[in-house]
Formats: sequence, structure tokens, C-alpha cells
Amino acid sequence: MTAPVRTRIAPSPTGAPHLGTAYMALFNLAYARKHGGQFILRIEDTDQQRSSTESEQAIFDALKWAGIQWDEGPDCGGDHGPYRQSERLDIYEKEINRLLEQGDAYRCFCSTERLNELRAQQMADKQTPRYDGHCLSLSAEESVKRAQSEPHVVRMKIPDSGTCQFHDELRGEVSIEWSQIDHQVIRKSDGFPTYHLANVVDDHYMGITHVIRGEEWISSGPKHILLYQQLGWDAPVFTHLPLLRNPDKSKLSKRKNPTGIFYFRDAGFLPEALLNYLGMMGYTLPDQREIFSLDELVDTFDLKRISLGGPIFDLAKLKWLNGRYLREKLEPAQVVDRLLQWKANPDVLGKIMPLALQRLETFSDFFPLAQFIFNEQPDYAIEELTGKFEPEQPARLLKIAEWELEKLSKWDRDAISSLFQKIADIEEMKLKQLLPLFFVAISGSTVSLPLFDGISILGPDITRMRFRHALEKLTDHGQGLSKKGVKKLEKEYASSYGNRID
Repeated sequence: MTAPVRTRIAPSPTGAPHLGTAYMALFNLAYARKHGGQFILRIEDTDQQRSSTESEQAIFDALKWAGIQWDEGPDCGGDHGPYRQSERLDIYEKEINRLLEQGDAYRCFCSTERLNELRAQQMADKQTPRYDGHCLSLSAEESVKRAQSEPHVVRMKIPDSGTCQFHDELRGEVSIEWSQIDHQVIRKSDGFPTYHLANVVDDHYMGITHVIRGEEWISSGPKHILLYQQLGWDAPVFTHLPLLRNPDKSKLSKRKNPTGIFYFRDAGFLPEALLNYLGMMGYTLPDQREIFSLDELVDTFDLKRISLGGPIFDLAKLKWLNGRYLREKLEPAQVVDRLLQWKANPDVLGKIMPLALQRLETFSDFFPLAQFIFNEQPDYAIEELTGKFEPEQPARLLKIAEWELEKLSKWDRDAISSLFQKIADIEEMKLKQLLPLFFVAISGSTVSLPLFDGISILGPDITRMRFRHALEKLTDHGQGLSKKGVKKLEKEYASSYGNRID
């Protein structure tokens, strides 16, 4: 009897939910539904320093808003839990110990300094950076003894020669030389497994039959295939989907496109239009129609129909599709209801009203004051943006603020206020000198609702996009930062503010 189809996605709760997560989730969901199987959501939170419960909840909220529903997961349970990796450490430890006992893995005591020197030398010699197996020569007794007192990691043993071959449902046979594969760390010095080990162990114990993921994981295929073989398990069927691309064909990134799912929610897109568009990115229905529902995608779904060409995520095309949904799929009364749900509701208006009330004389004053909360992008002249600043100073300050905002773990007025005060202090400026630039970038005017409160209401995705829009406007008028200027600023920023987060 054939095992029921089971697919999964496994995002990490380390930041804003990414559009790519919804894209991968859509095709995993469609395949499972098409074959009467189950779709699982697993949280990969082994990076304890960066993982947070807030980010995990954001994943749930973002995917549910987009129309993605799972059968098993941390929030709804299931027969194959727990569904958070941090709650499965005993399972990983058992399998790591088994690999050690079999001789398929080994402890590595090499220092960071030695590993950095090794990598630098290999790169200088134009070799593929790869661990040299230095600790493979340790006897089992010495390894166990040193492990009692010395920090170490556990690595998987990789063949010295030969080729790994595995089948991909879209690409056919894939061959990768073992000489290109590193001796992967499978348990970190803090005792937590790395992605590669945990992913294989979880997929086995959760009965995952089909792994549908991004093409960036093709190069990791040999590590995963080898782990399945070493642990004596059958590997799932692999399908590596093409990644979403920017219009310039580069990998979709927040530097060039909105990538947070919440951006599209907050900017007023319909979730069914977004899901439809993501489906169009990799899949064409047999009758070539452009507008289709999730159910219609499921009815016709066939992995073989997925295109290997890099799908271009075009915001203008998404807006066109969203407009068709508004006009063709919804009645006017339904549009009104959606508008009320979006931002014309007591929760959002209740946050705006206390800020606007100080300047209201009639109700008609409200919308000019608050319109920037509802706009996707404010409109303003370049002169309003540059004001009395020196050339390149606006671009410098906007870039620093963008990097600093990426670091915020708590998005509220007080945290935002402290951030801008920090920038003013480090840049040796008065806050009132600094803020007009950001008033214009955020609201399109130097006079508006209080800036920090407005940014708090807009949220991180919309705010960052407005900063990037301002930076693009400066570049278009010859007042942006060159690549060389950005590199120089990065060094200055690291010295004054600390490392930025990508």
C-alpha cells in the first residue's frame, strides 16, 4: 500500500514572514491536497539567538491571512509532534549518537582561528573551501575523552571521491561531486543540531513523502541523501522549485522588492489575488487562464507543469491582477467590507484619531492629515526631501535608519523614538534637524501626524519600503550613494552603530 502524500514547509521564526515562504507553502499545499494527503507546518527554531515567539506567531498570522491552511503544526497539533525543533532535541541526539557509533560522524575540536586560516588558504589556492578532516584522525577513545572538557561540534563524514546522484522531479538526475561537499556540522557546540540534520530527522519521523523546496537547496542534496543512507531510511521524493526573482533577474530580495507578507496586507492587496499571483509565478493552468482560485489550482495541479524559468515578481503585474479581483470577483458591497476590514476599522482609526485630534477643526481635516497611513507611497518633490541638508547627507541618514530599523526587535513608539535619538546623537545633530527628512520620506510632508507614532502604525514593512523609495528618488536625481559610497558607509556604520542585519 502506498503511503499517503505528506508535504511540509519549515520556516525559521527569525524575522518578518517572507513572501518566499508563502510561495513554497502554496505548492506544497496544492500537491498534498491534489493527492488527498496532509500538509504540515514545522517551525525550525534551532537558532535560539535569533528565534522568537513573536516571529513564530507572525508566521501563523501571515500564512493564514494569505489563505494557507495546514493540517498539522505547533498551533493545531497532530500525531507527529512536537512541531518545533527546539522541542525535539532528544530525537536529534539519539540519531547523532547513532551516527557517531557507526563511524558516519565524528567530533571536531578545531578552533575558529584554525578554520578561518584553512578557508583563507584554500581560497588563495583557488580550491573549494572545505573542512580538511583534521579531526578524523582522532581515536574514538581520545574523541570521547576530549569531549568531556573541550567545546566541539559533530560533523558528518563525507566520501573523499565519487559522485552523488539523486532524482529531482523537475530536473531529472542531478549529479554532484563529493569533492564539492563539505564535512557538514550536524551538531553545534551549543548542543543544537544544524538545519541539515534536523531537517532529515524531522522529515523521516513526520512521514514526509515529498520535499518541495527552493532550488538553493540542490547543492545540499548530497548531504541529505547521505544522511538518509547512513540512518537506514528511505529518502523522500525531491522537487526543487525555481526561486522568485526581481525584475533584473536577481534573487528576490528586500533591497529591491517588498518581500514581507505583511507588506501586501498593509498595502491593501487582497490575499486571494496575492496567492493567485504566486501560483502564476511557477505554474500555468491547462487552459492558460490567469485568474484562478486555490481550489482551481489544486484541481489541475501537476508538478510537471511547473516552469523551471526564474519567475519574475513584478509588483505592477500584481497590482493589475489585484485590480481585476476588485472589479471582477467582488461586488461593491464586498469591496466596502474589505476596505473596512483593511484599515477603515475601529482598531486602526482608534490609533490614528488621538494623534490627529490635536489638529482637527472639522472631520474634513482628518483625511489630509492621515492619508499617508493609507497610501502605498507618499508623493513629494526632491527639494522637500533634501531640504537644508548637505549633498549625500539625506541618503546617508536614510540608509543608516533603514539598517537600524532592521535591528528593532520591538516595534513601538518608544523603541522608534530611541532609535532616532541614537542616530541624532551619533551623527552629532539635534533631533529637530534630523526629523524633517524622515517626515517627508514617511508622510510626504514636513507637517503631519507625530512621526514616531505614524511609523509605529505603518509597521516595519511599509516604513522600510518608504525609506527605500526615498533612496531611489535621491539616486534618480544624482544625490544617492554609489556602490563605493555604500561600502564606505558600511564600514563607518559598523564602527559607530555595530554590525547591521541582512
